[in-house]
Amino acid sequence: MTKSADPPEAPVGVERRLLTKEVWLVLALSLGASGVAAVISFAGVLTSGKPLGGQTAVIVGSRAPGRPWLDLAWQVFAVATALVPVALVGHLLVRTKESFRTIGFDLRERGRDLGRGTAIAAIIGGAGLLFYIGAHATGANLTVDPSQLPDYWWRIPILIAVSAQNAVLEEVVVLGYLNHRLDQLGWSVRRATATSALLRGSYHLYQGLGGFAGNVIMGVIFTYLYRRWGRVMPLVVAHTLIDTTALIGATYLLGKVSWLPS
Repeated sequence: MTKSADPPEAPVGVERRLLTKEVWLVLALSLGASGVAAVISFAGVLTSGKPLGGQTAVIVGSRAPGRPWLDLAWQVFAVATALVPVALVGHLLVRTKESFRTIGFDLRERGRDLGRGTAIAAIIGGAGLLFYIGAHATGANLTVDPSQLPDYWWRIPILIAVSAQNAVLEEVVVLGYLNHRLDQLGWSVRRATATSALLRGSYHLYQGLGGFAGNVIMGVIFTYLYRRWGRVMPLVVAHTLIDTTALIGATYLLGKVSWLPS
């Protein structure tokens, strides 16, 4: 799937109606449900009577305070179960005689994917930080606390694992799978791109309007690059690096540097 290629046709022997149901079910079991939860969460924030900047959105927090081994077990469990929709997508692609390679989620181009992903992370990550600081300053965003994990030996490994899990889940489901299926259903590139980007923004709405808008923009850029390269993997690399930098950086910088909202 490249920028100039014709859109893929619906799998032979699979009705469009069934393909549409498949997409709805995958989203209902994964990031579509997260989007609804984020909308409900944001409604609670808006009706709390407190300014957005005075409220905090925690991304990774303790699941068993004061009990490190139980906390670790819950953290590992959460990462593992969050990846089940990715396994489901792989299963569904195989059923239509496709695979993860169809959306470029593989290791065939490791060097190129790593280089592209690193470059994207540097650009998008820096721009995203400035966007967040600006949105917070205008009162359109909550204060985001990426990590409230206690200082146990497993804190950094878990933050890296969470970053990779988020990247794989979002880019495989919302970027690769969703755009591929919408192409097969005959959607225009513009309509599919808007749907994917708005969905990405929706499940970040718990962070505020800045989180929503910033991720919609990121979604448009990522979809363009995915269609241009025909591969999800560079965007998985970029997303992993962005989240890892944010989670680990915030762990050591939040409350210690004046320019970072806390």
